Amino acid sequence: MNIKILGTGCSNCQKLHKFAEEAVKEIGIQAPVEKVEDIKKIMGYGIMRTPAIVINEKVKAYGRVPGKDEIKKFIQEEA
Repeated sequence: MNIKILGTGCSNCQKLHKFAEEAVKEIGIQAPVEKVEDIKKIMGYGIMRTPAIVINEKVKAYGRVPGKDEIKKFIQEEA
């Protein structure tokens, strides 16, 4: 599984990264949570606002910080 957090390092991006790492740990799967801060790479996903969470190259949410339970649901949908 491939999980990416798209954002330039703002507080919401950091919060989403933390929530994603906690969700992965709580579910008990082996999946790295990668931070993508390169604006050209972020634009390649077609989003207009950060932060965003991408799982298996599918944008699951952007422009907001989903909670851990929602992130767990995203992960389980892609598992």
